[in-house]
Amino acid sequence: MPAGLLANARGFYASGAAPATPRLASTVLLLRAGDPSPEVYLIRRAATMAFAAGMHAFPGGTVDPRDAAVQPAWAGPTPAEWAARLNLDEPYARAVVSAAVREVFEESGVLLAGPDASTVVGDVSGAEWESARVALIAREVGFAELLAERGLVVRSDLLTPWARWLTPEFEPRRYDTYFFLARLPERQVTRDVGGEAEHVVWGSPAELVNLRMLPPTLVALRGLRAYPSMDAAMAAERDVTTAVMPRVDLDDEPARLFIGD
Repeated sequence: MPAGLLANARGFYASGAAPATPRLASTVLLLRAGDPSPEVYLIRRAATMAFAAGMHAFPGGTVDPRDAAVQPAWAGPTPAEWAARLNLDEPYARAVVSAAVREVFEESGVLLAGPDASTVVGDVSGAEWESARVALIAREVGFAELLAERGLVVRSDLLTPWARWLTPEFEPRRYDTYFFLARLPERQVTRDVGGEAEHVVWGSPAELVNLRMLPPTLVALRGLRAYPSMDAAMAAERDVTTAVMPRVDLDDEPARLFIGD
């Protein structure tokens, strides 16, 4: 069990404090073809970050209030269909999916959107798009506004639900996080965009599991190894209605972290 998690667990249970309220969040496993297996995109979070500093993670973050308040144009499964799939009320489901698309654009420069339900936008690595991405991160522009100005819609069909994780009750920052898979669109490239990331890497799940990361990231990568191809993983029907919450047993010596039942 990582020393930081163990210290938080011991401090929390000794204090008798109530658990923090989890915040909705989204994260995206961005995939591309590899040889012989698909590759996954990871960022290493900057050492200055308050949460998971120095850890490798997928692009993602918390749902912004504007993800819920302002509705972007939409293509693919409807918010109502996503609500059933994610076990969320429709406004929250729409916000979680919007946040997934927004976060992967902010943190990798990849945009899962297009002018219509059958088209994905092409290269978005130019200076104009980079200015828009920076403005989005700074919250100078909303995501729905950014898409509307360019005549684009969220392509929710490009996302596959993969997992749902709830931060342990002893952590001071807690998140109810939905994990999604997405294929890197043709003619788009990822960029080392800085900000929350100090390093980025593509690699096969087997290669990446040896990096420093939190348990949900590790388990997600291990789960990908069960699928023979990117198409098989993207077509998977996985139950994400119930969150997995790791728990700790402080009575064991050494203390152990348990995932699942």
